[in-house]
Amino acid sequence: MDIATIIGFVAGIFLVAITIFMGGNVGVFFNAPSFILVAGGTLAATLINFPLSDVLSVFTTVKNSFIQKASTPERLIEHMVEMCIVARREGILALESYVKNTQDEFLERSLQLAIDGTPSDLLKDILTSEIAFMEDRHTMGQSILSAMALYSPAFGLIGTVIGLIQMLTTMDDPSKVGSGMAVALITTLYGVIMANVLFLPTVGKLRVRTAIELLHREIIIEGILSIQSGDNPRILENKLKSFVSPAIRARVRKMR
Repeated sequence: MDIATIIGFVAGIFLVAITIFMGGNVGVFFNAPSFILVAGGTLAATLINFPLSDVLSVFTTVKNSFIQKASTPERLIEHMVEMCIVARREGILALESYVKNTQDEFLERSLQLAIDGTPSDLLKDILTSEIAFMEDRHTMGQSILSAMALYSPAFGLIGTVIGLIQMLTTMDDPSKVGSGMAVALITTLYGVIMANVLFLPTVGKLRVRTAIELLHREIIIEGILSIQSGDNPRILENKLKSFVSPAIRARVRKMR
């Protein structure tokens, strides 16, 4: 998981926690029935809306998107140019050593297809289809998390209404009104925290990581096709630089 995600989650939880502690009477903010209603209700509504397999797979998609770290665009461009130089000098079969040593599964499959002599049109179709399905998986994960961000505050509100109804039944005892109101509002607090500290930021991070992975894979496809067609390494470098910003292009020049 990247450092920004860790800092963001920790900072969000810390700010809520420190506000609670500074206000005193910390115990009133912990209510098991309220948490069970919000967390369980959110999960229940999500299972109604989406198939079980998709709900379970979203955790894997999110984990992989947060933990798996792709190489930087400048390093990937350099790597593709290095392979192009080797292929021009020794032939594309010389890239088998790169297949064995790479940690990138998509790059490994792309290289293997090129080494096996797969026609360029078919190779591009195969890899483009893989990108499309990857994007679909991530989009499904974003949809599920976005739905959970809607459900959690809604169930918080449901809990608040339940609490208010229960409180109104004890209006004959004014001493219980204050504590009853506090418990009633706890569920709304839980729902809002879950939505804005957990679900919505995760959706945003997943979108960013999806965009990064798409760029990474597009660079690989263009690089493999150029290597397969025997392009000059300098031409390949200029092609791949067109995918990235001027700042990244400058870093590529410094690395060479």
